[in-house]
Amino acid sequence: MLVYLWGFLYSNYVRFWLKWILRLLTGKCELQRVFDGSEAGAQRTLSVGNARILERPGVLRNAVHVEEAEVEKCVRDVMKEKKIEQKDTGFKTNLHISLLQISGYKKLYLNVENLRKVPYDSDNEEHEEQLIELWNLLMPHENLKARITKQWCDIGFQGDDPKTDFRGMGLLGLVNLVYFSKHYTNEARQILSRSNHPKLGYSYAIVGINLTEMAYSLLKNGALKSHLYNMVSGSPQMDHFHQFYCYLVYEFDRFWFEEEPESIMHFNQYREKFHEKIKGLLLHCDVILTLQN
Repeated sequence: MLVYLWGFLYSNYVRFWLKWILRLLTGKCELQRVFDGSEAGAQRTLSVGNARILERPGVLRNAVHVEEAEVEKCVRDVMKEKKIEQKDTGFKTNLHISLLQISGYKKLYLNVENLRKVPYDSDNEEHEEQLIELWNLLMPHENLKARITKQWCDIGFQGDDPKTDFRGMGLLGLVNLVYFSKHYTNEARQILSRSNHPKLGYSYAIVGINLTEMAYSLLKNGALKSHLYNMVSGSPQMDHFHQFYCYLVYEFDRFWFEEEPESIMHFNQYREKFHEKIKGLLLHCDVILTLQN
């Protein structure tokens, strides 16, 4: 009962007077103090997103839901409402970056989701070109004998026609595989070679699509916020999502061989163990997970 009473008093009376006293002593509003007390990147932007001051109706509440094109106007409106001088360029820049990161994360998720919803279409010339490009990047010295062939199993698909393996992640799974093979060609070929290990081997393409689902789910539930806010001083783009996927592919291969599973039949168990490891890393406020680091 006392806890409830204190919570009520604090929310409705004590907090208001504390903020008034702090404003009087520092000459700064709560949002300015949030910026002063946090480092650039995830710490600052997550503080802005979680600040209780943003729960109020009006400009402040709308700030974290603003579209990218409206960020600049929103910053001006916030500064006007909070009586912050427009010449305070430090505050203006920091708020602008944080709002770009918040709106950009939401936009990135929508773009990734839209790509995931596109089913692989063997009648679509662009889809087919990307699939053939994947083969050529991974197997440059071997020509495909046909579009539908057992050769696809050589790069880790399940059957004669890879299109059936993209069902869950749609075109996103293929785009991820091609991106890794194009931007980290040597690493992709090395991992493909390792995936053919007689004892510890796994299906390269199928595991790659599975890791697309992992990257997608981490983006969807917000776990990638710290990573992306530290990585990008502005709006996260699709390339940044692909780069995170590349990190997962490279690290999963290393993890798999370090763990030395008894057989591929234990894949789900080790996949979940790897997933938990990545989620743990993403909890750190200063995290950045890329191959470039």
